[in-house]
Order: sequence, then structure tokens, then C-alpha cells
Amino acid sequence: MASITIADEARLAVGNILDFATGLVTPTLRLGVTGLSRAGKTVFITALVHNLVHGGRLPVFDAMSQGRLVRARLDPQPDDDIPRFAYEDHVAALTGPDRHWPDSTRRVSELRVTIDYESATFWGRNLGPGRLHLDIVDYPGEWLLDLPLLAQSYAEWSSRAVALSRRPPRDRLASAWHAHLNTLDPAAPEDEAAARRAAELFTGYLRDCRDERFSLSALPPGRFLMPGDLEGSPALTFAPLDIAPDARAPRGSLQAMMERRYEAYKSVVVKPFFRDHFARLDRQIVLVDALQALNAGPSALADLESALSEILACFRPGRTSWLSRILTRRVDRILFAATKADHLHHRSHDRLEAILSRIVRTAADRASFAGAAVDVVALASVRATREARVRQGREMLDCIVGVPEAGQTVNGELLDGTEEIAIFPGDLPENPDSVFETPESIFQVPESVSEEAAETYRFIRFRPPRVQRTAEGATLSLPHIRLDRTLQFLIGDRLA
Repeated sequence: MASITIADEARLAVGNILDFATGLVTPTLRLGVTGLSRAGKTVFITALVHNLVHGGRLPVFDAMSQGRLVRARLDPQPDDDIPRFAYEDHVAALTGPDRHWPDSTRRVSELRVTIDYESATFWGRNLGPGRLHLDIVDYPGEWLLDLPLLAQSYAEWSSRAVALSRRPPRDRLASAWHAHLNTLDPAAPEDEAAARRAAELFTGYLRDCRDERFSLSALPPGRFLMPGDLEGSPALTFAPLDIAPDARAPRGSLQAMMERRYEAYKSVVVKPFFRDHFARLDRQIVLVDALQALNAGPSALADLESALSEILACFRPGRTSWLSRILTRRVDRILFAATKADHLHHRSHDRLEAILSRIVRTAADRASFAGAAVDVVALASVRATREARVRQGREMLDCIVGVPEAGQTVNGELLDGTEEIAIFPGDLPENPDSVFETPESIFQVPESVSEEAAETYRFIRFRPPRVQRTAEGATLSLPHIRLDRTLQFLIGDRLA
């Protein structure tokens, strides 16, 4: 990455040496969990930890299915300057009387799960029980969008951002910002009021792009949508100008002012995130709400593909050796997960995986070439539906059944959040390339179900399920789809 200096690399190496020394007694694996807006990061971490700690139903997770996982427990996290992931609060939200989805990720957080296990090998068993610290690092996917900025000048970023905003459907969402942009002269004297108004309108444009009707993904700078304690600071008070990618800023000009603040944003926000969190990861799962992008249409899918490609170009993939663990960390396993698979019948899950594979193909090929293991999975971190067959005329339809969240309307009826309903979710097409080519709905429906009726039912938001209990009253772990396969890929080899 162009803006990572020798001093930055040296600091990273020192940090890696300290991490390695700390893990000599008990090995540590740092797992990064990210995804763009509404991908389900908080729910994923909560469900993963809940199933590990409570001995969940994980038949494809070898350490569990072979009886080698002795126990998993929460331990104090190693980094005192990083907030703890609020696991207990999120479990209470999912399993409490009012059962609701927890709040989205707003900042970096961390949670340590210590796993005691028995080795699967003869020599390993004779060396005694094994132990692994799994440090889960949760961070907003919007922050990932900033990493490509490290390799771009202000003029390059401005030129790209303005050009992108003139393509449909962004052009109509950017109309208010464009109107103000047309009044700005980059060579004019710096103007605080003009900069603040530009930043405000540009942020509004980004926010409108993120609306679920459009579900666009390439929306840097990420902190404009999640400012935190930087809200109102000069580091967040800039916006693109209509300039060439090689335009030079006259001293004291509006462009020079914007450029200075853009560089401050990279120094104050982006570099520390890369150095202190992102570059310390060993493995990574990227959660993708592909269904929302599919619902929004080809433009959203193309935007998602572009965003993921740029983001994942910032990863440092490669095979891990003992020396690389000491000096230069590499992400040796990357899993792309299409979330909310429980909103589809299982016969479309393979097709959902194929579509996600098509979306991340360029990034996945790059990581595989560098030596990292890459996989794609369709999962539901918490399964909110079950499957059923319902008669429609002479046909039997494969449906899903769940309790929708209150306030939604289906077939003219306002739902109160207490009653189960069965819906026909439609089938994804067999050819993943077709979803990028047609403006019509990509879901295939039988003749007995009109496209209009299917659209009404297809994207219902379901409540979390009631947690099941045994006959003795013990609470079972949160239900899921393929969380076991996910765990096996991400940490199974470290428990062998």
C-alpha cells in the first residue's frame, strides 16, 4: 500500500514480535470479522461464541463432533485500549422476552474465547491438552472502505468520486450536492462555510446511497457515515471537488484546504486503524448481505463487486510460516459469507454461494494466488425461519416459516410481530452471471405465484427465534445454518 512507510512497517514488525512473544505459552489466533452495512456482524459473533461456549450443534466442526473440544470460555481480552464486544448484552437481545436483533457495529471491539481441546494426532495427544486463544476483532465494514484511500491523492479520490456520482442511480441521489459543487471554484480562496456545506451535502448523498432501496456499497470515506467523536472536526469537514486526477492545488485555495483535511483524515483515522487493528489479523471473514444487493438490482451488485474488490486488495494474504508470524503477519484464510440464508429455501443456498463467488471472484483469485486459502459459504448466524411445503392451487411450494417483525405489511395486513407466516421466497437462477444482466427481478417464481405477490412476501424481516430448551429445562445454543462449516474453515486446523 503506497502510503504505508518504512516507519509504519517497522512499527508493525515490533507489534507482531510482541504478539508472538505473548503467544509462546498459549497460541493466539486473531480473527477479523467485518462486512458492509446490515451484513450481520454483531449477530455472527454472538452466535459463534454462544455455540462454542454452550456446546452448540456443530456436526461439521471436527473438534466438536469428534468430542475433542473440552470447553470454551470467555477470558479478559489482551488489548486494554480496545472496547470489549458486548456479548452478554447481545445474547440478551436475541433470547430475551422481546427478542430483537442487536444494534449494529459502530466501532472496533474485541472478545477473547479460550478453547481447551484434545489434539487429533497421536503425538499431539501425548504432549497433553491443547489450548488456543481466539481473539475476535469486530470492526465496521465502512471503515474498510477507507483503506484504498491510503494509495490515492486527494485529486485522484475527488476525480473518481465525482465521476462515480454522475452514474445512475447515484446521479439523482447526488443532485443537491452536485448543485453546490457547481458553485465551487477549486482555485478560489479557502472558505470554511463552503467546506462545511460541501461536507454536509456529500454526507447526505452517501447516506442516501446506503438506503436499502439502492444498497450501494462503495461509499468512502467511511467515517462520514459513522463519525463518532470526530463529528464536526476539520478531519471530517472536506468533500470532493470537480478536478482532474493530477490537479495541483494553489497555495491558500479551497482545493488546498480540502486536500490538507483529506490528508489529515488519512493520518488521524485510516492509518491508525490499519496499523493497530487491520494489519494484526491472522484470519478474516467478510460478511456480505448479497440478498439485499440482489433485491436492489444489477447496479447494486456491480457496486458491491467493485467495493469488495478494492477493499480486499488491501488485505495481506499469504501462507503463514513461523517467521511471518513474528515479522509480517499474513491473512492465510479468508472466508466470504453470504448472510441471511434462512430467507431462502435450502435448494437456493448453492446458488447464493455461486452468486457470491461471482461477486468476489477477482479478489478471491488474487488472495489464492498469494497463497491464502479462500472459501465461500451461505450461512445464517441465527436461523430465524424453518422450512415447510404449502399448497398453492395444484402446486406444492417450498416455503419458509417465521415470525415477522412488527409493523410490516403483507398482503394488506399489518403484522404485530407475534404470528408465524409462511412465505414463498422464490428461487435464485442457476446461472450467477444472469443476475448482473437483467433489470427484472432475479428470483424465479412458479406460474401460480405472480411476481408482484412474490415481491410482497420475499423480503420480510423476521424476528429472532425462540430459544429451544431441553426436557430438563436447559437452554440450547442459538440455531444456525452452516456456522459449523464456517468454524471448521476458520479455526479447525488450529485445533487438529
